[in-house]
Amino acid sequence: MQWKAYRYLTATLRIVTLLALCLVMLPAHAERVRELASFAGVRDNQLVGYGLVVGLDGSGDQTTQAPFTSQSLTNMLSQLGVTVPPGTNLQLRNVAAVMVTADLPPFSRPGQRLDIVVSSIANASSLRGGTLLMTPLKGADGDTYAIAQGNMLVGGAGAQAGGSSVQINQQASGRIPNGALVEREVPLNLGGNGGVLELQLNDADFGTVQRMVSAINSEFGQSVAYARNGRVIALDGPMDANDRVNFMARVENVQVTPTEAPAKVVLNARTGSVVMNSAVTLRRAAVAHGNLSIMIDTQFGVSQPNPLGQGDTVVVPDADINIEQQEAYLQIVEGADLAEVVNALNALGATPQDLMSILEALRASGSLRAELEII
Repeated sequence: MQWKAYRYLTATLRIVTLLALCLVMLPAHAERVRELASFAGVRDNQLVGYGLVVGLDGSGDQTTQAPFTSQSLTNMLSQLGVTVPPGTNLQLRNVAAVMVTADLPPFSRPGQRLDIVVSSIANASSLRGGTLLMTPLKGADGDTYAIAQGNMLVGGAGAQAGGSSVQINQQASGRIPNGALVEREVPLNLGGNGGVLELQLNDADFGTVQRMVSAINSEFGQSVAYARNGRVIALDGPMDANDRVNFMARVENVQVTPTEAPAKVVLNARTGSVVMNSAVTLRRAAVAHGNLSIMIDTQFGVSQPNPLGQGDTVVVPDADINIEQQEAYLQIVEGADLAEVVNALNALGATPQDLMSILEALRASGSLRAELEII
């Protein structure tokens, strides 16, 4: 019974593997323009602000180590008509200095709400239960575009007692849904240059640009799109705002088949991950792979002098060094498609870290027909 279950599991794994390889090797399919490009100027804008979170349960900043927290509170109280005597040592345990960040979507108008992220910048242990006071959010130009305020939502939790503590997730940051109110819109004049719009591809590719221009002109039955370079396409849009919106919506839904991405292998040096696309091929090459291990074992002994001698008792280390090298044989690797490349590399029996070195050597020898990118 166990043998039948094993055979069934093995067959299932083989089928899943073949299906995965088939999905990877599927030809490129048509995509909408909105998935491949975006209109110039239609983008988010980042906002940032400095503020105070109050109402914490003794988990705020230690003002002796973060004096700017008490300075900020003093300045805020002075604006509210409360004067703090100079030289007062404020011992604040319920207040924390924070940075507030948000993304201002395109076409945002005054009165709309934004989600914000609040993060501690000092030594507050938790922001749970705190309330963010009115915080101006500024853009890159220094102007205020939104005002943030509200009660914190912190997903983490923690407890401590008797010198022991436990914590789940991060408690020094949180979110406030709809916590910011837009006060100013970002000026955006679409089609201001005689109705000309710019379409920018997410990834520069001359072949995809050429196909996109042809597809857009075919959709409208006339030449309204012109390629400027490998990323930007100029569009002759209408002058009327309503007609321009209809024109842009029509352009975004045009179906385009992008060109196949160039062969690339991505290596993550930190995690050992190796990812390659379906365009990777491997010319015939011979590879020998073996592991080299060095083991150092140190034993410590004691050298004791004679009872009547004048020497000192010392510790004497005794190191034993052993070098072992695994036997390696030349193996032929070759592959015309992704499945063959994967099978050839798996036959080497190398770890992901060793596979990085092998792929780099194959690329240097001219056998690996792909670009190596290390992240």
